[in-house]
Amino acid sequence: MLKSVRSTIIMIHECISMSISNIWGNKVRSFLTVLGILIGVTAVIALITTVSGVSSSIASSFTSLGAGTISVSVAGSDLKEGLIKEDLATLTALAEVDGITPTVSLRAQITHAGKTSSNINVSGKSSYYFHLNEDIVTHGRELNFIDEDNISFVCLVSDEIVETFFFAVNPIGETIYINGTPFTIVGRFKEDSSSGIAAIFSGKSNIFIPYTTALKMNNSSTITNFTVYMAEGVTSDKASSALETAMDPMFSYEEDTYTITTMDSIEDTMETMTGMMSTLLGGIASIALVVGGIGIMNMMLTTVTERTMEIGLKKALGARSWQIQIQFLIESFMLSLIGGIAGVLLGLLLSLILSEVIGSTFVVSGKAIALGVGFSAAVGILFGWAPARKASRLNPIDALRSM
Repeated sequence: MLKSVRSTIIMIHECISMSISNIWGNKVRSFLTVLGILIGVTAVIALITTVSGVSSSIASSFTSLGAGTISVSVAGSDLKEGLIKEDLATLTALAEVDGITPTVSLRAQITHAGKTSSNINVSGKSSYYFHLNEDIVTHGRELNFIDEDNISFVCLVSDEIVETFFFAVNPIGETIYINGTPFTIVGRFKEDSSSGIAAIFSGKSNIFIPYTTALKMNNSSTITNFTVYMAEGVTSDKASSALETAMDPMFSYEEDTYTITTMDSIEDTMETMTGMMSTLLGGIASIALVVGGIGIMNMMLTTVTERTMEIGLKKALGARSWQIQIQFLIESFMLSLIGGIAGVLLGLLLSLILSEVIGSTFVVSGKAIALGVGFSAAVGILFGWAPARKASRLNPIDALRSM
């Protein structure tokens, strides 16, 4: 038994040595054969790793935008179009809720000193929003509860609005017209301040006004979009459940009257989409591996033809068919493995460069590496099997006639 195992190990060692010698003896042909596998594995590694890095960067950005918040969009019913101020007070009183900031959006025409700009995004905000985001206002004051209660025509403007209408002029105290209605500017805010899940869908706001004023300008008395800030230590699932329990009676338990969006649901959707994208790109890149496998098969068939005499001598001296087959399979496997390892290294380097260029996170995907190396090894065995089988079935007498 031990003798048999030892002889098998020696045979495999000799096969590996002969394979290396044959590969090294045909450097150019071996390189061109390996090149197909190398390109395929590089493409698989680079694409999947880059997509993973981009997905990680997007997920981090979304998490920071919506950390501790839930977005609620109200479709309403025939009896109730949206929520009123008292409904928001009921939701705010929930133990799972720290506070609520309604958002009332409108597209407006802005006019000042004869200059006009259309399709400006104006958002109605509550005083609680500025209480939670104290670093928003860079100049002047924030909107407060007095502005809400009095439905005041005051506003905060972004740097973009200042550059457009008040270049080199302090805008505080100036008057601008929003859809023909005069508003007094009481402050400026940073353009990237309108964060949260709602901002992902509604876009960047250029002007903030009291949400009660925005409702009046929209000729509406109900709120259809708001952001819920969860109490400390409360999970999004628990907060969502509490909101559903409170909101269902408001809409007489009708279905599809509102939508609760959490960061978890967005991340799940993102993971599904990026997973599908990685699979698709990996499948496309794998075509190059198949082409490389055909190259290996072609080379091995040529090798069998060139080494007919060698095969005949080995079989005449007692080599068995399965030993000949293993020798050629090992050679095919080594060619593909060399291309696979080189492709992994080149693919990681390429994905690192791409992540630096596009500004995404570089994430080493173990799944991509395993796929690249495993697929390349499988290609070597699969496409090397037919030439190896052909070599093993050569008749030693016919092979020796070629001498």
